[in-house]
Amino acid sequence: MGKVIAIANQKGGVGKTTTAINLAASLAVLEHKTLLIDADPQANTSSGLGIDPKNVTNSIYEVMLNECNIHDAVVSSVVPNLYLVPANIDLVGAELEIINLPEREKMMQSVINQLKDDYEFILIDCAPSLGLITVNALTAADTVLIPVQCEYFALEGLGKLLNTIKIVQTNLNNNLNIEGILLTMYDNRLRLSNQVLEDVRTHFKNLVFNTVIYRNVRLSEAPSHQMPVLMYDAASKGALNYLNLAREILVKNNRKNQ
Repeated sequence: MGKVIAIANQKGGVGKTTTAINLAASLAVLEHKTLLIDADPQANTSSGLGIDPKNVTNSIYEVMLNECNIHDAVVSSVVPNLYLVPANIDLVGAELEIINLPEREKMMQSVINQLKDDYEFILIDCAPSLGLITVNALTAADTVLIPVQCEYFALEGLGKLLNTIKIVQTNLNNNLNIEGILLTMYDNRLRLSNQVLEDVRTHFKNLVFNTVIYRNVRLSEAPSHQMPVLMYDAASKGALNYLNLAREILVKNNRKNQ
């Protein structure tokens, strides 16, 4: 049965989508069949893997509203072993449409349960908010991975997110755990980056991944070429960072590491 990991942080610009694309690609390259679900109306995950959101007819939006089957929404990507359920701008209206429906927080969970056995890992790229779609993702997930930018304001938002996770754990998903806190956009030349790294590791201890994602030009360029950094420049620091993160997650979950 596949492990479902939600990648969430209500603060934007912390590397959620970059992490979703490149972690999923790294797991796939290490020969673990992976599904990536784009649950962000901006649909950057979809476009970053070469899918034009304007041409998407079967997205996670249609799936959640029972307008299409989840299996019909899955598309292959440029990376072998990596599959995608894309998003489009319609997802913006989904929260309003499902707000009065029964079991509204569990709609994504019922959808994901249909294909849990088909994949080793299912990653959900959440929107930068704590709205109903993100709550759906946290309810459907086994664990949540939290990217945190190595800047001061990113730390402030972390407390709010952890409170939301506690509420979801109490009311909707007792089995939800934290996969780990991932420090992103790290620059070892900056005193602030080193201070944030030290503070987060001191405060959260074992919850923080050993792998740190360095600020990297290739990592920023890859989405414009509509591919993960592994396909764009496999020797870059960004590609190696995400491969190391994938290996760390595999070891943590007792999965066979390639």
